[in-house]
Amino acid sequence: MIPAQFDYLRPGSLQEASEALASDEEAKVLAGGQSLLPLLRLRLAYPSLLVDVSRLEELTGILDERDHVFIGAMATHDEVLRSPAVIAGCPLVALAAATVADPAVRHRGTFGGSLAHADPAGDLPAVALALECVMVTSTRQIPAADFFLDYLEPALEPGEILVGVKVPKLGPGWGFHYEKFHRTAQAWAIVGVAAAVRRANGSIQEARIGLTNMGPHSRARPRGRERAAGRRAGRGRTAGVRGGGRGHLAHLRPARPGRLPKAPGPGADSQGGERGCGQALTSRGRPSGDAHNPRGGQRRPQARVWDHRQAEGADQWRCGSSTSSRSLSRSSRRGRRCSTSSGWPRACRGPRSTSSKARSSPAG
Repeated sequence: MIPAQFDYLRPGSLQEASEALASDEEAKVLAGGQSLLPLLRLRLAYPSLLVDVSRLEELTGILDERDHVFIGAMATHDEVLRSPAVIAGCPLVALAAATVADPAVRHRGTFGGSLAHADPAGDLPAVALALECVMVTSTRQIPAADFFLDYLEPALEPGEILVGVKVPKLGPGWGFHYEKFHRTAQAWAIVGVAAAVRRANGSIQEARIGLTNMGPHSRARPRGRERAAGRRAGRGRTAGVRGGGRGHLAHLRPARPGRLPKAPGPGADSQGGERGCGQALTSRGRPSGDAHNPRGGQRRPQARVWDHRQAEGADQWRCGSSTSSRSLSRSSRRGRRCSTSSGWPRACRGPRSTSSKARSSPAG
């Protein structure tokens, strides 16, 4: 679908961009375009003006401060997940950024644009809530708990632009994990949870939980924090916390240039808070799998195929991921497979005869 007509502006400074947004209430900010452009194509958004901030130097860069890491709004997801400062100081952000959509989107989509879009199905808002990040705008600083107001509605005033995000560093004793359930790798998360847990003296001292797609906007889970705080952590649950949790992101360091890290597979259930806290204490952020499913996560559902080797009338199904030539009869391999268009399986007919005697009916 063709988007509605709009004006386009590429400002040269942050002040010029703010003035352009303040002059028009229907104006929108265009950063990476991975969230806004689909809405324009579907005509779910009708901006009269697009302000392109992709070339503003004030919005770029990733800086390692003393107690936090400052991530510029125009930093792409790929830059975030590969940044040494992010991996060392706030590895949960890198872990979540590695699960965003696909490599093409991660190379174009921006960290600040994903947060300013305020989509409850996004991966980064839940992480920002769990880490208690601070949103730095052109005029003020907003805590993450007050930034997401409603569906696709951030706490930004007209003319206000998100400049960057302050992400607090995780010190020693912290464990972390981000897990989501989605049907395909490129699809939005059906449900997700971000958890950060601090252990001391054999028990959980602090737990932070952020939920994905569990309401009109991303939200924290204070009840989960209260339930997890004070509980004792066993040996098996605290093994992943040793060393400050930095081992979780070891697989994100590329072995050679140009190689993308693998994202952990899906599998979040309804008890997201408890599962996220448990994974934060045990998981090292690597996908679990086997020889037949090396990437981990859920396997593709097996197709129900009619077994042609069964006798006619025997209503029996066999399960398999594909109809291989070993499991099909000779007539099926020739292209004459059974038809189930009526909803009920029927046995395949044998090879047709080409002789006229076979087609004629016998004399009575």
